[in-house]
Amino acid sequence: MTPVPSVNTPSPDTSPATTPDSPASTVAATPGVPEADPRLPHVVVVGGGPGGYEAALVARRLGARVTVVERHGLGGAAVLTDVVPSKTLIATAEWFTTAEQGPELGVRGEAPAGERRDLVDLEAVNARVLALADAQSRDIHSRLEREGVEIVAGAGRLDGPSRVVVDTETGTTTLDADTVLLAVGATPRTLPTAVPDGERILTWTQLYGLAELPEKLIVVGSGVTGAEFAGAYQALGSQVVLVSSRDRVLPGEDMDAAELLEGVFRARGMTVMSRSRAASAVRTEDGVAVTLTDGRVVEGSHVLIAVGGVPSTAGIGLEEAGVRLSASGHVEVDRVSRTSVPGVYAAGDCTGVLPLASVAAMQGRIAMSHALGDAVAPLKPGRVAANIFTAPEIATVGLSESTLRERGYRYVTTTLPLARNPRAKMLGMRDGFVKLFAHPDAGVVLGGVVVAPRASELIFPITLAVAHRLTVDDVADSFTVYPSLSGSIAEAARVLHGQSGEDAAV
Repeated sequence: MTPVPSVNTPSPDTSPATTPDSPASTVAATPGVPEADPRLPHVVVVGGGPGGYEAALVARRLGARVTVVERHGLGGAAVLTDVVPSKTLIATAEWFTTAEQGPELGVRGEAPAGERRDLVDLEAVNARVLALADAQSRDIHSRLEREGVEIVAGAGRLDGPSRVVVDTETGTTTLDADTVLLAVGATPRTLPTAVPDGERILTWTQLYGLAELPEKLIVVGSGVTGAEFAGAYQALGSQVVLVSSRDRVLPGEDMDAAELLEGVFRARGMTVMSRSRAASAVRTEDGVAVTLTDGRVVEGSHVLIAVGGVPSTAGIGLEEAGVRLSASGHVEVDRVSRTSVPGVYAAGDCTGVLPLASVAAMQGRIAMSHALGDAVAPLKPGRVAANIFTAPEIATVGLSESTLRERGYRYVTTTLPLARNPRAKMLGMRDGFVKLFAHPDAGVVLGGVVVAPRASELIFPITLAVAHRLTVDDVADSFTVYPSLSGSIAEAARVLHGQSGEDAAV
């Protein structure tokens, strides 16, 4: 199959404005990209999030006729209600966490936490958050149209393995497909005893409707989402109570990183309630009351329920079409995104592989390359870099220390505190570290953890090392800028040089 050549489009985008809810249309790309030939293989993508729109772009370039079905807007939850909005809110909160270093650096004007609420116009903050999300959605919509992708606004469901039925505002449309990609995502999990009302009892998708900063926010759930929002609202000036059912926050992350972050949370005035499980949440006259399973009651102005997500796979004909689901409702896929039904693929949060936009996008690209006969490499979860956008951030890649121990692997490790780094000293940074894991004999980098401001940027050299099986000597012998935070990565690699199996942890 001869791929359709891609076209470099000008920047900034000068194409006509479109909205995520535009009627279904097939728009020719900029000159050089032909109209989709109806005789070409037809790929129908159900869901326009990262897994869906990335798959659509690959399929189009490989010569397929592509239709994307999306009911809420291109970009899906990642762009409209999850990743883009939450990280934009967190970026606003970072202004306050950065300002905390002001007095130490000789700068006056740092606002104490108790006075920050008066400085935050939450309505304006949320308006900006939603505007950025909408702009990103529109950009994706325009990009797909330029590439000649057909976009259908509506809710899609399978009618057998090769047909998608779409309920639109004007009726029902049936799409016959040679290949189907399911990228239907997930929705926030709720508790039957804590039903969200969008005003006081909230999921993370409803936070952006608040006009005023919560005076006292109770966050139920200490996983990634709970920790991120707890840290952001505490930085903005809310009193925050974080209810954790486990013995520490971020129970699935590196223990040293999680313990450091919890210590930072407590030092900044956050109340962290470990080994505490919420039984219910109800409205009171002027706030909320959260009852714990041990009978204690925590009162606040608002409560955020952050207890995970539920795959959006129910009621869309998957099991009737033969698509196998796990006990949790996730679509079961292999490493090239195939489901149990030939010709049907799946990507993103609905698969339960890793709930990351980057993984969803990679799954979608892999699926289309496999379906349309292009060269493809299976997904390698061990090479995925992930980041938690707290302050400081926590970034990880490769094998974790808990995995290395559980599997009985031999490894050597070192941890360098960020406070020793000259650049960190200049910036007033104390909380954080760089940790590397390596094979004791071959010296190959097995994984790493970075806890630091902008750890999401610092993890990349370790990701390259893991992905390309570089040794600690390869990393140590590479130049870094002096002074720089990345210098600690090279220094950690130098520490591991020559460590023998006798030094290894087992």
